[in-house]
Amino acid sequence: MVAEKTEPLLRVRGLCKYFPIRSKGFFKKVVAQVKAVDDLNFDLMPGETLGIVGESGSGKTTAARTILRALKPTAGSVDIRLNGREISLSSLSERELRPLRPHMQMIFQDPFSSLNPRMTVGDIVGEPLVIHKIAKGDELRERVEEMLMKVGMKPEHRQRYPHAFSGGQRQRIGIARALIMNPELVVADEAVSALDVSVQAQVINLLQDLQEELKLTYIFVAHDLSVVKHICDRVAVMYAGKIVELAPTRELFEDPKHPYTRALLSAVPSPDPDDAINFDVGGEVADPGNLPTGCSFHPRCEDCFEPCNQRTPSLEECEPGRFVSCHLYEDSGMEGRGEA
Repeated sequence: MVAEKTEPLLRVRGLCKYFPIRSKGFFKKVVAQVKAVDDLNFDLMPGETLGIVGESGSGKTTAARTILRALKPTAGSVDIRLNGREISLSSLSERELRPLRPHMQMIFQDPFSSLNPRMTVGDIVGEPLVIHKIAKGDELRERVEEMLMKVGMKPEHRQRYPHAFSGGQRQRIGIARALIMNPELVVADEAVSALDVSVQAQVINLLQDLQEELKLTYIFVAHDLSVVKHICDRVAVMYAGKIVELAPTRELFEDPKHPYTRALLSAVPSPDPDDAINFDVGGEVADPGNLPTGCSFHPRCEDCFEPCNQRTPSLEECEPGRFVSCHLYEDSGMEGRGEA
């Protein structure tokens, strides 16, 4: 649930992450750029859960890692508010970032590969406290056991190794490791996609309970829109490195604006067998290293008209709190399509 505070915890402006494409040969000149993340803009309020969705290759994970400075941004700014002070993450060196790392943590997709098989659960969960010289000895053991109990594990599990646990239990260990530092911001990158459906529900409920108890703010990267609908306050839909729609979750699911958002939602399985899936968008996600002119989605869009292949639409507020990047919602676009 979003806390009633006026200042955002996170402010992202013009965030870009480009990867160079180099020529063959000795000099390896940069001949093009892969625009994995291109001009992201949004605010994240304290206590909020923001979902980031889109097809594979849309830039979701790259955006999340760039926000946390696991990847250095090409351009733009990421500002986080800690202890009443706004800090620009994008301009800090690695040394300057180190004391801020405890405030920003990540939960990874694969709960097995993200855990060191040679370390015990206690060592894995307590490692951040050791690295940042926060606790040791009995205090370290007590804090590890307390966090394990918070995520539904037993204190004695700290002496066992990751291979001894199920996928759901391993993800709980990963969550415990992320939360042991009492962070303000947690990025969950496909945190439940590798789990069985029944286990997914348990982990999602755990994340929601911990958010309320520990006053956490989430960025939730996911493919599964049904999960996003359940856990997120707002949703950002990404396509080819850009946010094409940003809206409160309920409004986005009830009345999607962007043609790409409508196509994504039409592919969500329904419990009603009479509901036919109508994922009517063809082709593949645009190549971020060779984007089409104009709107990146226009080669796949059934609503495409003249401006779409000529001008790139900007992310504009079409309704209070709702943002969409589409020529259909510009004044000229509405007139050209005969819409009121």
